[in-house]
Amino acid sequence: MRVKEDFPYAVREIEHTEIPLADGTRLAARLWLPEGAERAPVPAILEYLPYRKRDGTAVRDALTHPYFAGHGYACIRVDMRGNGESDGLMEDEYLPQEQADALEVIDWIASQPWCSGKLGMMGISWGGFNSLQLAALRPEPLEAIITLCSTDDRFADDIHYKGGNLLLENMGWSATMLSFSAAVPDPALVGERWREMWQHRLENMPLMAETWLFHQTRDDYWKHGSVGQNYADIEAAVYCVGGWGDAYKNSVPRLMEHLECPKKALIGPWIHKYPHFAIPDPAIGFLQEALRWWDYWLKGIDTGVMDEPAGTFYLQDGLPPQPMYRERPGQWVRTEGWPSREVESRCLSLTERGLVEDNAALATSQCIDSPLTTGRYQGEYCAIWFGPDLPADQRRDDVDALCFDGEPVAKPLPILGKPRVRLRLASDADCGQLTVRLNDVGPDGRVAEITYGVLNLALRNDLGSLEPPVPGEPMEIDLELDMIGYRLPAGHRLRVSIASANFPLLWPSRERAALTLLPGEQSLELPVFRGEPLAETPFEPPESATPERLESLRDARPRRTLQEDVGSGEVTTIVEDDLGYMRFLDHGLWVDQHCRETYTAHPDDPDATRAEIVWHYRAGRDEGEGQFQVAVESRYWLRADAERFYLEARQVAHEGDEEIHRRHWQRQVPRTAL
Repeated sequence: MRVKEDFPYAVREIEHTEIPLADGTRLAARLWLPEGAERAPVPAILEYLPYRKRDGTAVRDALTHPYFAGHGYACIRVDMRGNGESDGLMEDEYLPQEQADALEVIDWIASQPWCSGKLGMMGISWGGFNSLQLAALRPEPLEAIITLCSTDDRFADDIHYKGGNLLLENMGWSATMLSFSAAVPDPALVGERWREMWQHRLENMPLMAETWLFHQTRDDYWKHGSVGQNYADIEAAVYCVGGWGDAYKNSVPRLMEHLECPKKALIGPWIHKYPHFAIPDPAIGFLQEALRWWDYWLKGIDTGVMDEPAGTFYLQDGLPPQPMYRERPGQWVRTEGWPSREVESRCLSLTERGLVEDNAALATSQCIDSPLTTGRYQGEYCAIWFGPDLPADQRRDDVDALCFDGEPVAKPLPILGKPRVRLRLASDADCGQLTVRLNDVGPDGRVAEITYGVLNLALRNDLGSLEPPVPGEPMEIDLELDMIGYRLPAGHRLRVSIASANFPLLWPSRERAALTLLPGEQSLELPVFRGEPLAETPFEPPESATPERLESLRDARPRRTLQEDVGSGEVTTIVEDDLGYMRFLDHGLWVDQHCRETYTAHPDDPDATRAEIVWHYRAGRDEGEGQFQVAVESRYWLRADAERFYLEARQVAHEGDEEIHRRHWQRQVPRTAL
């Protein structure tokens, strides 16, 4: 990535300021302003997050916001209430309070002498969610947004549930937020009141996993903040961006299909990161692309950004499977929008002969009874930390699945869209899980996952309506797999792999349920791209502003390991998310964060499933103004039986060597839909 320093505007940074709200709360903000903006006001770009501007997102902020400011925009990075140096408490994600605060922030920005009154909003993940949510509230200054790795449906496509199944990431993320929310306000910015602010947060820490567990269907809790409830609410222009290695790609085609406002879409090969520094490569000149968008919508400059085809997608070439890639070769393609006339559906049948192109039926019943440990090579729901989190070789999971293989393809097969399977099956219990993977089988036998979908059979017809299977009774299943762009290489085969368990991606059903694929039509609808690839990349090479000055005291070391107890058959997945130990050289703050997630399953006994997650957070300053040293250990445990979940958590905080806070939670949550 090229560091750019010769901007059209000199940039003035205001490291810390406070935005007053009507209830007396003050939100902490960091500003980057073009020199002279008070005399010649400029449009503003807001990013609004809970992740602490001082350290949590400081590294990526330094790459991004000064770049936009150097091109004539006022950039404002705001910490939500209860986070960083902001006052107040945060009780949950995406609450009405969060959005009401943001509306006040937008009004404050628009009223500043350096702001022209026009505003854009941008963010990835949480910031991408609230960019959509705020656009749906239609504040007058908000003209356009860029939403990355976000969703329009909080139940269907977030870190809590997938296909109506409980994601283990629900626990992983709740533990992460328990730790992140316990981070200390920097004494160098807020003075001596940092202890009072910190203690207040610790004493009122929400147990988010409990809230999320109580809502096991798409109810009003999840509908709030899901802009897909009424796409017409959004009038601001929307640029939606995703990555094939990210969990949130499914929202991009839905937004493109249903939004009535001006819109564009971009999906590249990346994990859950901004595209100018994401992996796998090719990273792109995302900041230059964003400037084209902002210049058009906020400054009225005809950059040509709206003259191009609305959809830009990267078709990844098939590669041997591995849990992370530095680079994915492939081709960029463009479509007029989504759905696209350039994509046609090819129907394949699942039969005793495998995956065939003729309209054939399955002649005999086929049983699917996967051990509850099946899925250990699926990878993370959302690859975030640059660790080995993508799917590994699927051969070892396919052994415990029902597989249908096609013939080797004679030429590369470009897939773009959401493959769809239609199945007729029965469960031997009044519950059940379904996982369908579309895999790439190489000539050497290695199996790479192309995409997948999962379904809680009790929510098979409507994610908001519980309808338990009747044991032995046929069910018609219509399951969309995740959106994907992929080129199956010549000589490779497609495989449809069907399993009845997927751990540690999903918490198992309350009992091990075998599925039977029944005689009759069973099909795969494959979206095949028929257009021509672009002759060259449509994006400039990545650029950024000057990186943050850091000293690494311990490099990040993410790991993922598997352990198997040969005697009991139990399998344990251990995920170590070590974010490293670093010191900010400009202000001396050091931060050390690492996590260990342990997930265990038994092949036959769902009651033996358990999870334990522990986060360690340390921060301090050793010299100069605002010296301090704190440490927090945050720990979650989860187990379940057929009737309820048993949730336990503990948080212990120290200042120096003195324990200043300890809290222990024990909760039980009924299993209503899982």
